[in-house]
Amino acid sequence: MATEGKIRWLPLESNPDVMTKYVRNLGIEEPWFFTDVFGLEPELLAMVPRPVLAVLLLYPLSDNVTNHPLGEEKPEPEIYFAKQTIGNACGTMGIIHAIANNLKKIKVDDSKHFIKFYEQTKDLTPLEKAQYLETDTVMGGAHEETAQEGQTEAPSKDDLLRHHFVSFVNHGGDLYELDGRRDAPLHHGTTCGDTLLEDAVQVVKKFIERDSEETGFSVIALCKAD
Repeated sequence: MATEGKIRWLPLESNPDVMTKYVRNLGIEEPWFFTDVFGLEPELLAMVPRPVLAVLLLYPLSDNVTNHPLGEEKPEPEIYFAKQTIGNACGTMGIIHAIANNLKKIKVDDSKHFIKFYEQTKDLTPLEKAQYLETDTVMGGAHEETAQEGQTEAPSKDDLLRHHFVSFVNHGGDLYELDGRRDAPLHHGTTCGDTLLEDAVQVVKKFIERDSEETGFSVIALCKAD
């Protein structure tokens, strides 16, 4: 979701297995993978393998999202942040933000495409990053292939979906939400490597409280296999 731009992709399902296959094809190697967070209670969070490098949230868009924003926009040049100009590409944007801001910790196959994409875009403005993605046929092709592999039939490119992905990452001890609909990263206080999941979940709870009558919230973590 996130934009109704002229270029539209098939929506990416909120499915960690599909997302993991997607990033494997782009060069992200084991032991890093995406996994579902099955609940926000401490005992369920404790089941998520550690460390967690990023948290992806899928949530329903509503008037409350527009009228009651959370976090504070805080430009941070050292954070990899891109605008979203491709319709239905928020899943890929969430994955890009999760991976690109953790490349020092993740093993990546330099012969595959993600590193090339990162090197070509890291010094661009957020909008220029988005425009580069529009023309990157490898990234677009990988997204298209992955979007058709979910457990449910992929919606049409022309469908206007009500749900949107964002990523939460730790940068220098601060918790940032990366949302391609915004003009800059959103600051949500402090965090650390050991508590990123728990700190992000506190923000997720605010999303849910803001739209308490809505359903369709989903949380996925980028973490390391045991």
